[in-house]
Amino acid sequence: MVIAEVRDLVKKYPSFELKKNSFSLESGRITGFIGRNGAGKTTTIKAMLNMIHPDGGEVRYFGLPFLGHEAEIKKRIGYSTGTVSWYPRKKIRDLVEIARRFYDTWDEEAYRSYLRLFEIDETKTPLELSEGMKVKVNLILALAHRAEVLILDEPTSGLDPFSRSELLGLFTELRDRGVTVFFSTHIITDIEKCADDILYISRGRIAAALPKAEFVRQYSRDGERLEDTMLRLETEEGGAAHD
Repeated sequence: MVIAEVRDLVKKYPSFELKKNSFSLESGRITGFIGRNGAGKTTTIKAMLNMIHPDGGEVRYFGLPFLGHEAEIKKRIGYSTGTVSWYPRKKIRDLVEIARRFYDTWDEEAYRSYLRLFEIDETKTPLELSEGMKVKVNLILALAHRAEVLILDEPTSGLDPFSRSELLGLFTELRDRGVTVFFSTHIITDIEKCADDILYISRGRIAAALPKAEFVRQYSRDGERLEDTMLRLETEEGGAAHD
């Protein structure tokens, strides 16, 4: 089932443009949004969430247009840009208490479940957490109001290899719990490890939107790893220019 649709999305800047892009996200799947730094991943995600105003196109979630239903839809989606950076000396439980007030859909049972799953000690402060644990706290805040879709902008950026692998494993667990995961990355091995589908953007244009196996079948040459394929495609595409 299609859970999110982007149709003919356009955003123009003096030196960069999202070029009438269209794609969809399937329910209960992990979609890796791949592209080199500057390809337009962050611009696309912000336009999907009305954090910047597109110059054209439409975004729909759960069959509803985002414009006109934004408050209703945002209760059903979770967004994270990465780590906790506010109130670094406040205990996690105090930060959560603040966040809890913004959602009438807050699910305390779900929050406690994710605390156990992510092994978060809510008596600690962000200063006492590793970068990987900070990312997990942001994920809990995104999930505890019963989010059905997670939209994550470069969640693994800056993490050490162990923390990155652990986080990708959590994505798989969340998918198995019925959560749709959409995450951007420029790290090709992230896509190899957990993505069901690949959305590939280059120079502001969606160049491919396919299940991972189909992407490999269409674009990879004999003996190529996915990383080799992506590097070759980027060379052929000529690079990227904005994020």
